Amino acid sequence: MRQIVTRGIVLSRTDFGEADRILTILTPDHGKLRLVAKGVRRIKSKLAGGIELFSISDLNYIVGKRDLGTLVSARMDIHFGNIIKDITRVQLGYELIKLINKNTEDEPEADYFHILTNAFQALDGDAPPELIQVWAVAQLLKIGGHAPNLQSDTAGAKLDAAAVYNFDPDAMAFAAHSAGRFAANDIKFLRLLFGSDSATQLRNISGLSGHLAATMPLVNLWQQQYIR
Repeated sequence: MRQIVTRGIVLSRTDFGEADRILTILTPDHGKLRLVAKGVRRIKSKLAGGIELFSISDLNYIVGKRDLGTLVSARMDIHFGNIIKDITRVQLGYELIKLINKNTEDEPEADYFHILTNAFQALDGDAPPELIQVWAVAQLLKIGGHAPNLQSDTAGAKLDAAAVYNFDPDAMAFAAHSAGRFAANDIKFLRLLFGSDSATQLRNISGLSGHLAATMPLVNLWQQQYIR
């Protein structure tokens, strides 16, 4: 029986039989796994401590003949324990886990693992939840090939720092308008949102709350259009 060692994040846990659980686990190098953790619901189970939510664990599993493997050992490496101290962060953490799970196939890119890891790090710190949410959605849009055009307008002209714009959802680009809702600083913020490796890096941006208020409806619209 072939055993594999990897790192993983638990996306879902389903009780199975008298004491087992079926786990869905996201890894950076072996895609998304479905593993049975035998006896994990028993009090003295050695597996239980290594498959907590909001954690990254070192895993050893046996490859199954079909799509269900067997978890042999699990050791928690990083636990983002501050998340569970705040109900808003817990709820957002669950939402992001479900979003990643729903939008990944059996062999997702390693980028999805890194997005969830960085989101957990931000939730564990002091970054605003609203920032973490829009950053994660922006990263999913980018991976899926649905990032907006943030360099030129619908006419192909370079975006002007002195102009204001509305957004054209059909062209996925901004259109100059005398009464536009989006100023240059809002578009600059969106560039940072899509280009940054971590939401934590953006938490000290000047005027952050204003940028979030202006751009969150737009990011939410993109999520509804392009993310399941």
